[in-house]
Amino acid sequence: MSDTAPVFEVFGQPAPDRQQRVRHLRELGFGWADLEEEVYWIDQAAGMRRDVYDDLMKASAELWRIFDKAARYVIRRHDLYQLIGIPELLWDLLDELPVNEEEGKISRYARFDFAVSESGDIKLLELNADTPTGYAEASVATPWLCRQLGLDSPNEQMADRVAAAWAVEQPEAAACVSYGSHLEDSGTIELLVKHSGLDMRCVDCLDLWVDEGVLRDAEGRAIERLFALYPKEWMAVDEGGDALAYAIETGKLQLFNHPHAIILQSKGLMAVIWGMYELGILFTASERDAIARYMLPTYNKAVFDGSFVSKSMFGREGGSVQLFGEDGGLEVRDEDGYDTSSLFPLVYQKRAELAKIRTAAGELHLLTGVFVINGEPCGLLGRAGGLITGNTSHFIAIGVRD
Repeated sequence: MSDTAPVFEVFGQPAPDRQQRVRHLRELGFGWADLEEEVYWIDQAAGMRRDVYDDLMKASAELWRIFDKAARYVIRRHDLYQLIGIPELLWDLLDELPVNEEEGKISRYARFDFAVSESGDIKLLELNADTPTGYAEASVATPWLCRQLGLDSPNEQMADRVAAAWAVEQPEAAACVSYGSHLEDSGTIELLVKHSGLDMRCVDCLDLWVDEGVLRDAEGRAIERLFALYPKEWMAVDEGGDALAYAIETGKLQLFNHPHAIILQSKGLMAVIWGMYELGILFTASERDAIARYMLPTYNKAVFDGSFVSKSMFGREGGSVQLFGEDGGLEVRDEDGYDTSSLFPLVYQKRAELAKIRTAAGELHLLTGVFVINGEPCGLLGRAGGLITGNTSHFIAIGVRD
C-alpha cells in the first residue's frame, strides 16, 4: 500500500439494530457498550495502514524491552524511587521482593498508549503496566467488528496470551473495586478469568481484609495468589494499604501484576529513560535509536520551548492531564478524570498530535493502544475523543487493512 494513503480509514456505518448488537457484545463479555445514556462504543472500525501497523508492533516490542531494562535499573535505587513518585510505603517491599529474571515479564498484563499521527509518525504517550482496562473492547469486540468489515485483527491471540501468563502466575482469585456494580472493572476481570481457563473466583477489593498478614475475603477464606485490578500506588493512600503491603512483604500474599509493575507504571520512568538517553548511559545504540524515534522528550520540570503536556505520574484515564500551547500557556485541562496531582508529582512531556478520524459520532482524535500480554505485543485498542483521551472518550475498534 502506498505510504501516501491515509494512515487510518473508517469502515462501516452504524447498524440500525444497535440494541441487538449491544446485547450480542454483552454476551461476548463486553457489557458496557452503552453506559446509562451515553454511547461508549462507536459501531464502526478504524482500518490502520499495514506498514504503519508493522512499525507500531516494532515500536512496542523495542520499547517494552527498554522499559523492562530501565525498571530493573531503578530497583533498589531510592533516589530514583523518589524521582518517579513511588510512595515510600512501598520502597522496602520493592527492595526485598525477588525480581522476575525473565526479560519482559515484570508485568504480564500491560498496555502502551501511542499517538499515531496522520503522517504515520508513532510517539509513545504512556505505559499502563499495572491495571490496564480496555481488555474486553480489544479482545472480543474488536475481532468481532473487524471480521464483519473485512479487516485483519491481531487481537485474536489475546486470550491465548492471558492463558499463557496466568498458567505461570496461577492466581486463585481476581479482584476489583466495587465488583458487581462497576460494570467496566467487573467485566474486565470476569473476562480475564474466563480467558485464563483457570478455576477462579472474582471478589470485591472492598470486602478483602488482612488478618495477621493473611489476606481474606468476605467469607474469611484465605487468598494467597491474587490478580487485582487495583492501582498499587493507592496502598499509600487507602485505609488498610499498609496491611496489604505487609502481607506481600511477608510472603503470605503474591499479587499480580507483580508489585514491581508500579515502576513501569510510573510516568516518571519515561523521564528516567529520556534522561539516560540524553546522558548516553545504560542503553545500546539500537535502543537509543528506538528511544529517539518512538519516545517524546520527558522531564520532571517544564523546560520546553513550545507546546507540552503535564500529567500526574500516576494519573489514569486522562485525569490530571493539562495541554500547553506554543506560547507555554494552558490550552486545555482534563475535567472528567480523577486528578491525582495533589498526591503524586508531575511529569512534563513534549506534545504529540493524534490523528483525526471522521466517525458517526463526529470528527475525533484517535488514541492507539497496544496491549503487551505475557511479554508480547498482541492487541490494538482504539479510543476516540477530544485532545485529551479521558473518561468521556469512545471506544472504536482498530483493525489492519491491506
